[in-house]
Amino acid sequence: MNPARSYLTFRAGPIRFLARVWLLVAIPQPLAAQSANGQVTVEVGSKTFSESVVLGELVVHLGRAAGARMNHREALGGTLVVWNALLAGDVDIYPEYTGTLKEVILRDQRPESDADIRAALATYGLRMTNSLGFSNNYELAVRPELAQRLNLRTYSDLNRHPDLRFGFSNEFIERGEGWPGLRSRYGFRHSDVRGMDHAFAYKALEAGDIDVVDLYSTDAEIEYYDLVVLEDDLRHFPRYEAVFIYRADLDERAPEVVAAIERLQGAISQEEMTQMNVRVKPQDARRRVSASRAANDFLRQRLGMDLELAESTAAERIARHTLEHLLLVAWSLAAAILVAVPLGILAAKLPAVGQVILAVTGVIQTIPSLVILVLLIGPVSYLGLRGAGSPTAIIALFLYSLLPIVRNTYSGLQGIPPPLGESAAALGLSPLARLRLVELPMAARTILAGIKTAAVINVGFATLGGFIGAGGYGQLIFRGLRTDNTGLILEGAVPAALMALAVQGLFELAERTLVSPGLRLQAGR
Repeated sequence: MNPARSYLTFRAGPIRFLARVWLLVAIPQPLAAQSANGQVTVEVGSKTFSESVVLGELVVHLGRAAGARMNHREALGGTLVVWNALLAGDVDIYPEYTGTLKEVILRDQRPESDADIRAALATYGLRMTNSLGFSNNYELAVRPELAQRLNLRTYSDLNRHPDLRFGFSNEFIERGEGWPGLRSRYGFRHSDVRGMDHAFAYKALEAGDIDVVDLYSTDAEIEYYDLVVLEDDLRHFPRYEAVFIYRADLDERAPEVVAAIERLQGAISQEEMTQMNVRVKPQDARRRVSASRAANDFLRQRLGMDLELAESTAAERIARHTLEHLLLVAWSLAAAILVAVPLGILAAKLPAVGQVILAVTGVIQTIPSLVILVLLIGPVSYLGLRGAGSPTAIIALFLYSLLPIVRNTYSGLQGIPPPLGESAAALGLSPLARLRLVELPMAARTILAGIKTAAVINVGFATLGGFIGAGGYGQLIFRGLRTDNTGLILEGAVPAALMALAVQGLFELAERTLVSPGLRLQAGR
């Protein structure tokens, strides 16, 4: 039998092949859409540190007590991530600080007073509450033994010791009033300045890997590391009064929520906020309570509110984040298949173009994943795509999925024996018919292997979506890292590993359905 004719009988044609893979990865989306239909809620956002999450929970409790539907998109990301989510309408309200508004968000408008801040926010269709009653200022701190040995009391004292090692949060290093402004103001000559996650900086300080750390004045760690907070003797940092900023249309959509949060104005002292932070992130993990519990207890004790606390179980959290994780992987992988397979075909048919395609997709793969996420935040926000970090994460995952699928499609087509192509041409098949009926079916096994590789990579990489509030298992992992909660970390890490194994097994099973028996037998020889 002519070999080309035998391949024409294979049941895994390329159109059917791609259609089945599309259905395989895209089925979860309609389910999620149905579950979200009809849900009109007030979306509360918070940044990636415990105090912001606690303040977000206070809004959620107050809003629910007022009869509103509330949803907390906790730990969405850093300042600009949550700010962009507010502008895009992905969140309606979130806690912020006046110093951050002046020095970072509204820096170009140069507001001096709270009235200036409100006027600047109004141009964005936003409003601001009065101070909640406390400020959470930037501070520098050192270990007590180092302070005593070097007689460190003020920021200026640090200049006597240029060999000290500074460990600052990444956002602090980038902010104008952070390290750049501080260095200019005090004339610091220190060269060993490292950027690190805020939570890890405390551990590095305790271990002696760094000497000076930036912190927030209400941080729980000040108490249980017994840190010495240095005096800002040149008064560099502004005051960071805690406030809520919210979309102006909330006054019409949910006036009861606006009225409820106004009860918090001037109601929280710095000591009370610090103690809530201590409860959420205690030195003894056995005394840890959730941010929701800490907020609930404060409202009961301070405002006399008897609220029902409904905390999610581990099973509920895992189920919710599993669906989110699946959607991130499904949409990004489905889009990558539709783009990468044609690119791989083009690379195989046009060698000169193919080298460019392989080089570009290869370069994308070498860019660190967090860099891609951060670089995409601005463009995605500019396009007005909704969903906070989800579109950003999906686009990043899509880019990371291209190389394995493009390369395997290219390799699969290049590996077809020339006599088979000649036989197909002898039968009078056009180039398009040869591709559709002979070449793609023969390369199906290799192409599917590339898609499987991309899918497994996506499952792992999607956890980084928690860094920008995209949901999924990363949300649990980052929350656990933030609160030093190993249980939460495992709630995200273990299911992610199991999902990767399940995806690999699923594609092994799919190969039996999508790849012709003849090709499977041939591969097994």
